[in-house]
Amino acid sequence: MSGFLSLTSQHGYTIIFVSVFLEAIGLPVPAALALVAGGAGVASGILYAPTAVLLAIAGMLLGDSLLYVLGSYMGWALLGFLCKVSANPETCILRSAESFYKRGRTTLLLAKFVPGINTMAPPLAGSMKMRFGEFLGFDIAGASLYALAYGTIGFLFRDFLAAITRSFQTAGHVGENVIIVAACAFVAHRLWLYWKNRVYRVVPRVQVAELATKLQSEELGQILLVDVRSHGYYDAGAARIRGSIRIEPNKLSEEIANLPRDKDIYLYCTCQREATSARVAYLLREQGFKAFVIVGGLAAWRKAGLAVENVPDSDLVHLPTFSR
Repeated sequence: MSGFLSLTSQHGYTIIFVSVFLEAIGLPVPAALALVAGGAGVASGILYAPTAVLLAIAGMLLGDSLLYVLGSYMGWALLGFLCKVSANPETCILRSAESFYKRGRTTLLLAKFVPGINTMAPPLAGSMKMRFGEFLGFDIAGASLYALAYGTIGFLFRDFLAAITRSFQTAGHVGENVIIVAACAFVAHRLWLYWKNRVYRVVPRVQVAELATKLQSEELGQILLVDVRSHGYYDAGAARIRGSIRIEPNKLSEEIANLPRDKDIYLYCTCQREATSARVAYLLREQGFKAFVIVGGLAAWRKAGLAVENVPDSDLVHLPTFSR
């Protein structure tokens, strides 16, 4: 425990502030552990409780305010970036926005305790035009609750934490085993995802150059280009492949009625490994459509210097806003 106490005594305030700030801006930093350690430091008399709590709240407010301001100016673009790590990025933004619009104030009070939501809540508040003063009030309350909850745990269970620390000091191999188990779990998860999505790999792919050649030939009338990005990714000035149409990937059963069965349908998105377009193409082929995936999606198309156009206003979807 002496090493832990020494580290906390020398750098405890800095560790608390930096940890909560980095977690607030979305980095995978375990701020809760830093707060628990801070509580243990207070119980040991090496940290001053008001200072530790105020620094924790200040770190969270700084990170949250930064995301609030970025959300105010960047809107969908920032939310889309934050949602890229979601298991289902096509619905991540819209579901988050709808949920926040219904209970945004309550969300700010409890967001810190829920991974993912803690990062999405501040930029949603900014994007949805919540007044900064109102946001700040609820965010201070939420940050205070978070800091006090985990700090209290550390304060009350200082002796238990000391026992754990001694156990790790006398059995260092346990940490190595934990790392090995975590690595195996990560590999197993990736293999499971690979196996789960294997069915979509049978969908025929086409390279951008090959499709461009087809579009310049007499086959033009038999080709339909389809954008299957979720409308949540559209913002003013967003672009799409010229001549393409959009279908909502999460409402495919409704969109199918408007698709021609006598044309070759080429789908594109902006997902890694064409995840959305492959899924939609697979479902369309099950319904008898001739669907293909454009390799590299919109990024590959633009990189090849091929024509794009602005997304029509009718296809833009705007976030709901709080009244000012």
